[in-house]
Amino acid sequence: MIVGVLRETYPGEHRVALVPAVLPSLKKGGMDVMVESKAGDQAGYPDSAYVEKGATIASSRAQVFEKADCVVQVRLLGANLTEGQADLAGFRKGQMLIGMAEALTAPQSVQDLASREVVAFALELMPRITRAQSMDILSSMGTVAGYKAVLIAASSLPKMFPM
Repeated sequence: MIVGVLRETYPGEHRVALVPAVLPSLKKGGMDVMVESKAGDQAGYPDSAYVEKGATIASSRAQVFEKADCVVQVRLLGANLTEGQADLAGFRKGQMLIGMAEALTAPQSVQDLASREVVAFALELMPRITRAQSMDILSSMGTVAGYKAVLIAASSLPKMFPM
């Protein structure tokens, strides 16, 4: 199986769906990873970091769609109605798509994917139960946002911040 990592097109999105550190685990599971060129740049992961961990760098977005069995992206079509719609034509029947789909706020995007027979997994709809806790994107992103909020507040204070 080839996992394809797309560069985020949502305005202001700096995250990337897969970081280089997880590539050895995927390789161990028998998967190959293809990363769109510059997909990790905004998150601080250059193409060389992915290559170092065994990924192939795709020369174009179209190449990722053509080769990947499973495509991962932070924000899918539903979250990115303008730029994301351009990706719709790239998906093929039976291809998997994993990320935040915003299926409840943009149901038309899910219908568009279904009409192309794309198997989409909306991670924000993952049940918040113990078994699925390691995949709970809402809790993990909430934790990151909480830590960042404290750091921003601490940097704004005129005194030292107790730890």
